Amino acid sequence: MSTTSGLVGRIADADLTYVLAMLAGVYALYLAAGLALGFDARGLLNSVAVVTFYVAVFAMLALALNLHWGYTGLFNIGVVGFMAVGIYTMALVSKPVLGSGGSAAQVGGLGLPIWVGMIAGMAAAALLGLVVALPALRLRADYLAIVTIAMSEIVRFTLLSRTFQSFGLFGRTVGLGGGSGLILDFQSPLAALVGTLGLEGAYAGLVGLVGTVVAQNPRAVVDQFVYGLLLLVFVAGFYWLLKRAGESPFGRVLKAIREDEQVAGALGKDTDRFKIKSFMLGCALMGLVGVLWFMPQGAITPNTYRPRLTFFVWIALIIGGAGSNTGSVLGGGVFAALLFQGPLYFKNLVDRAVDISNAPGSFGPAVAPLLGAGDPVPFLLYTVDSVRQLQLVLMGVVLIVLMHRRPEGLLGHREETAATVPLTRRVAGEDDEPESQATAADGGQR
Repeated sequence: MSTTSGLVGRIADADLTYVLAMLAGVYALYLAAGLALGFDARGLLNSVAVVTFYVAVFAMLALALNLHWGYTGLFNIGVVGFMAVGIYTMALVSKPVLGSGGSAAQVGGLGLPIWVGMIAGMAAAALLGLVVALPALRLRADYLAIVTIAMSEIVRFTLLSRTFQSFGLFGRTVGLGGGSGLILDFQSPLAALVGTLGLEGAYAGLVGLVGTVVAQNPRAVVDQFVYGLLLLVFVAGFYWLLKRAGESPFGRVLKAIREDEQVAGALGKDTDRFKIKSFMLGCALMGLVGVLWFMPQGAITPNTYRPRLTFFVWIALIIGGAGSNTGSVLGGGVFAALLFQGPLYFKNLVDRAVDISNAPGSFGPAVAPLLGAGDPVPFLLYTVDSVRQLQLVLMGVVLIVLMHRRPEGLLGHREETAATVPLTRRVAGEDDEPESQATAADGGQR
């Protein structure tokens, strides 16, 4: 009986169980919302596909940021800059050559395969991380934050510049597109993967199967849903990579730097070199997420990469708990489902139950009846109608509550320790714990 209960307890405490429970809860919530809104099969599949996409991208970004902040203690608030460098570099490398194939794009690319562009985007983001890290990592945390956010804005204004709108490279006319952005006129990444794996027939069969319940354009529905599932595979890859890194000697040094950099340096570790490696690896992962997020969009513009996207990632990490990879995945999922996409679904639900077409268009007419006649209805209608604009306010309130009530996040209490061996030694003659209990107490996670 005790063995069975112990097995059940280990399964319930397993990290995969937490993640699967989070996904099941998100899907149940969105399916219930879709049914309440009267969605047909197409609408239900679309809602699940969209939330899967955002859960995956925010989970990956939270994991990458966890390497910087949770593992190494590096205060990076320039996440969006590395994402922009990743996707723009990928576009520069993999867009078709200007004038080939009847392309209507204003600038072309080098025409290399998509996978080459993805690697180039990661490499460019890592190289930018090196450029930022060399002068900045000797700064204190708050000054490093200023440098990284300034870097992200420099990247955005560089992308907006007319100077780099179009230029020559290796005999090709390429460019960053300026304020007009870039058209991503290359093959769909999902179509390229299906073709590379030789799964065209099986994929067509899946589209045909979905077409029996989705009459209008089932291919688009399948593409969106399968791409979301593919991104969940990338989340698993990110998790595995960071877990292995954290359990390696490299990761143990990073955790020691997080706890006390001076002590790590006194033990003979080149802390600057370790911080630079950690920073570059995290930046490369952020560049890859930038590619995976915006590659299927069809077009990109510089003003998409404003600092608020960085703060979204920080909220996701804080929700899950810095220092925990599983917490980062949970935080990304909770943020995407409840705070990023949730307000839109809430508005649609209220709009279906109550007619909000007569909601006041500005704050003054909304609050005047409340202050005058004590009528709260116009103000409530205005609030629901403006929920997208009030989204940042909601995030701020949630962040304040978290900081007061649970600053360690959902799983921040499981932050991995910096030491892998007991830091105390038993004194001969003392009544010590049994060896198994001492090992469990000193070597386990907090």
